[in-house]
Amino acid sequence: MKTILKQISQNRYFLLFILLFAYIQSIHVRVTVRRTLNRYIFTPEAAVATFISACILFFVIDIFIKKWQRSSKFRGREIFKIFTSSLLVYLLVMNMIGFMISLTFGTIEKNFNRETFIFTSFSDLIDGFVYGSFFLAYRYYKKNVVYQKQLLLYEQALSDSKINQLKTQLNPHFLFNNLNVLDQLIEEDRQKASDFLNEFAEIYRYVLDVSDKKLISVQEELAFAEKYFSLIRSKYGNAYMLQTDYENITGNTVPLSLQLLLENAVQHNLGSSSHPVLITVHVGKNITVTNNRIPKRSIKKISGRALNNLIEQYSVFTDQPLEIVKTETEFTIIIPIIPEKI
Repeated sequence: MKTILKQISQNRYFLLFILLFAYIQSIHVRVTVRRTLNRYIFTPEAAVATFISACILFFVIDIFIKKWQRSSKFRGREIFKIFTSSLLVYLLVMNMIGFMISLTFGTIEKNFNRETFIFTSFSDLIDGFVYGSFFLAYRYYKKNVVYQKQLLLYEQALSDSKINQLKTQLNPHFLFNNLNVLDQLIEEDRQKASDFLNEFAEIYRYVLDVSDKKLISVQEELAFAEKYFSLIRSKYGNAYMLQTDYENITGNTVPLSLQLLLENAVQHNLGSSSHPVLITVHVGKNITVTNNRIPKRSIKKISGRALNNLIEQYSVFTDQPLEIVKTETEFTIIIPIIPEKI
């Protein structure tokens, strides 16, 4: 009983629609037949009877769906089989109910003569087709809504998994590069190495904090990039310069994206005090990171994995791709700002 009441509650708007449709149908039939308006035309007993018949049909269709439908997808052959079988069983049930009522009131000859039987069966068949179509459309609409929700959850889980996998690759990359810098500083200047270690510990704490976040604000990322650049200055002095400017500072970005681009500029270019590498970060409609090119003469082949990783992360959140513009004198990367609503 509780299950039936729960089903009625969950589908109350559909059932109300069926009842209203049956009531309007009964009024239309009576007006068409009698061609007059009176109080009888608006009485609800015919609509209630049709509603009960429709519920019997829904119950029969539901049984056949559970019995024969093998997949969650809409298959024409399965639906045709379910629908035709349901209509036949529905006609049988309605005739049995009609026969029992006629037997009770002694009206078998009146209600089950050939002409009346054919007319009644045809009428039940038309009603069954109409109300059965309503039920199937509603049933598969609900199933599609559930499927779309499951698909959305699956895509979200897939995106989360992909992002976590990509971040797992980036954190060791960040740690490895900066430990190399620390190793060099220990040999050159222990005091500078100590200062670098303190700054690095604070910055890496931030890296661990944002590792659990999909997106952070552009303002937060810009502040972190400036702090991270202080590590670079600790090692290289004025050989690398950072300049930032912005028109607006709203929206989100992938965590550590600017840090990666700063690191990329240092890794690929050889700056000096007399010929520094100038890195500019402009925040407008997009974030544009540009540096002048002073290529290192002999460096080992670099895989570009970190930059490809960043491109993949952005592809999860936006259809706008990262743009890479490379000339003889400059290297520019334009990354999209992700709206805060995401």
